[in-house]
Amino acid sequence: MRVTQALNQFQFLAQIHTLEANLSQTQNQISSNQAFTTASQNPTAAGSVNNYNQALAQSQQYVTNSNSAQTRLSTEDSTLSQIQLQLQSLRDLALQANTSTLSAQDRSAIATQAAQIQASIVGLANTQDGNGEYLFGGFSSQTQPFTQSAGGATYNGDQGQRQVQIAAGQSVADGDNGDTVFNQILTGNGTFAAAPAATNTGTGVLGATTLSAAAGTYDGGTYSINFTAPGTYEVRDSANALVTSGSYTDGDSISFRGVQVTLTGQPAAGDSFGVSPSTNQSIFATVQNLVAALQVGGSTSQATAQLNNAMAAGIDNIDQSLDNLSTVRASVGARLNTITAQQSVAGSQQIQLQTSISSLQSLDYASALTTLTQQNTTLSAALQAYTITQGLSLFKYL
Repeated sequence: MRVTQALNQFQFLAQIHTLEANLSQTQNQISSNQAFTTASQNPTAAGSVNNYNQALAQSQQYVTNSNSAQTRLSTEDSTLSQIQLQLQSLRDLALQANTSTLSAQDRSAIATQAAQIQASIVGLANTQDGNGEYLFGGFSSQTQPFTQSAGGATYNGDQGQRQVQIAAGQSVADGDNGDTVFNQILTGNGTFAAAPAATNTGTGVLGATTLSAAAGTYDGGTYSINFTAPGTYEVRDSANALVTSGSYTDGDSISFRGVQVTLTGQPAAGDSFGVSPSTNQSIFATVQNLVAALQVGGSTSQATAQLNNAMAAGIDNIDQSLDNLSTVRASVGARLNTITAQQSVAGSQQIQLQTSISSLQSLDYASALTTLTQQNTTLSAALQAYTITQGLSLFKYL
């Protein structure tokens, strides 16, 4: 095979092109601080880096989700704390009003304060997060959940509870719907409630209502305590069957079938007090009932007894509301702790992923600079050799 000058030129140029390509790749590596910039340069490492990057992006999205949930839950906790303070103020007002020394003007002033608290609680129940979404609307986060009404407030949301994924296979609720927080409040002591008949004419006032193991187990039934004469009562069930009877003295407790009801004052003949299972009542209805009772007022002993019964019932229902809010806040706190713990885990995972990516993709500068120097030297030598070779000819020796 005859080696021509053209073939030599082609081979020299091909070698120089290869050297220049290698030099360019090394320069790109140094400028980008990456050991490779395309998958073809290191397919195995590139595949691993791609997997790590996907895992890192997913972890970062989980952290974004958890940050959003954390903000909403923190706002909810703060809002519920303010509502508890408002309810405690309302409870203090009810205690203040539950005396016989207040004038009609005093009661009216307390009613005005109670109405202001009611409006404040409705406003807090309509709190929005930083994105303009309502905290207590359930899935209907764009709809104002509560509208103040004659009966307290109407709920416009739903019973949904949004879930946010904060890790693979792990989600948390980023809020609580208003029906659960504000409407599902058990009346009385949470098991049963006692109430005077609207037609009572005596001065009997309900006191503490408790479960009494000594009197048996409450069966969830409805009963009436009827005063057949001053100082004499009988208890009948919903079928009007006699359960028990006895004599009454101011301050006595009447016990039957797991129920214990304390009374003060003097019920008149024909007065009665009902006992029935606790039912759900909204916080807003509780406040509205207090306001209405204060506005009615009255100066007779019977009117005072009615007011005292209304205040006592209101205090019981406020206590139930406070207990429910405490339960919800405990749940919010547990979710916030879960998010904090998961954020810590995610932070560690991301550091590990970034370390793994760096170990595969980051450039060894010292080695790269040495390689660059060698490639520059090799290219220069090749160009010089090509120039010298091109100058050789037999005609120079003839």
